[in-house]
Amino acid sequence: MTRLLVLGMLNVQPMSGYDVQQGLQMTDAERWGGVLIGSIYHALKKMELEGYVAVTSIEQTGHRQKAIYTITESGKQYLQELISDALKASSVLYPSKMYSGLSFYEKLPPEECRRALEQQRSTLQDEYDAVKQGFEAKDAAMQHNIPPMVMLIMDNMFAIIRQQQDFVEKALALLDPQE
Repeated sequence: MTRLLVLGMLNVQPMSGYDVQQGLQMTDAERWGGVLIGSIYHALKKMELEGYVAVTSIEQTGHRQKAIYTITESGKQYLQELISDALKASSVLYPSKMYSGLSFYEKLPPEECRRALEQQRSTLQDEYDAVKQGFEAKDAAMQHNIPPMVMLIMDNMFAIIRQQQDFVEKALALLDPQE
């Protein structure tokens, strides 16, 4: 994912590693893409050695120099491969740990199970709020002109979180069937 996102950004325009890092942080790529922001520089150096990116200039900013990277022709071909692979890869993710825990929930005291599920509910709400905050910031930055594909992605992210929230609420209800 790091390579795909970095090359995708460089395909839009040449930029420094810092600019790539800022762009990915702004889009919250760490949350939805599993990209560790610190891995960007490593990916750039490795892709430079592999010929997918090249340093086109060195800019001086204060006492520091920053390399400006651009995507090469071979990098553009590689980007297409990465995009195709990403679109073909299975996107079905199950909350395996939660499923495993719920499979044996009766081995816990009921209150401990309830506390754990309530913590899960709180975690999901925090995630929903963080995604919503990121979406609102992006919406404001783009002056309510978010591309349709990005809107589709955001709608799907919200739906996944809401589905998980609903699942946890139903699990909590099963703990107390008399309520």
